[in-house]
Amino acid sequence: MLVHPWDTGLDEAEWQTWIADGHDFGQLSVNGLPGYQPMVVPTHFTCDGTRLLVHLAKPNPVWKAIEHDPDVVFAVIGDYAFVPGPWRANPGIPPTDGVPTSYYAAVQFTCRAEIVDDPEAKAELLRRRLAHFQPDGDHAPVAVDQPPYGRMLSGIRGLRLEVTDVRAKFKYDDHKPVEHRSTVAERLTERGHGLDVPAARQQLRRLDRIGPWNS
Repeated sequence: MLVHPWDTGLDEAEWQTWIADGHDFGQLSVNGLPGYQPMVVPTHFTCDGTRLLVHLAKPNPVWKAIEHDPDVVFAVIGDYAFVPGPWRANPGIPPTDGVPTSYYAAVQFTCRAEIVDDPEAKAELLRRRLAHFQPDGDHAPVAVDQPPYGRMLSGIRGLRLEVTDVRAKFKYDDHKPVEHRSTVAERLTERGHGLDVPAARQQLRRLDRIGPWNS
């Protein structure tokens, strides 16, 4: 992932806050077995200190690849929007000569994967995940000797992904003039398609922190 100086994360707290703000679904990327293509698995995840917690169905073909090479990448992307060329045209040039771009936030975790097969360890992993996704506790106890989860544990395997590196990118034209960024944020909000409004919020948040860009 190319990260320019103007769209790099400002500090660790920025990407951590972004992840904690409901961005808990991503793609697990695994090197393929020799002679086979890499694998990409979409899944929810849970942060647990320096680890990401994931569980997948036992029949998933990804397991052999992870056992062969446990070095993986977990990628999260969100708050994206297409910005048309006329919105980015510099003053004094025809709007049609403006160059379009994409806005987005992305965090990529480089990880070392540990497979979890012990029944009690899998139950604990599920308890931690449910504490995140169902914090009200509106679910049956997760125990190896109680239904419904006890009989289902044999059908899954857990993953502890120990994070060894993090790359964060917030691509919102932060190298452009303040007026340009404010105007694009207004246009995104007015258009309101897809994730336009969240993208505009990210752009304004970064604008508030950075102000005019100084190279």
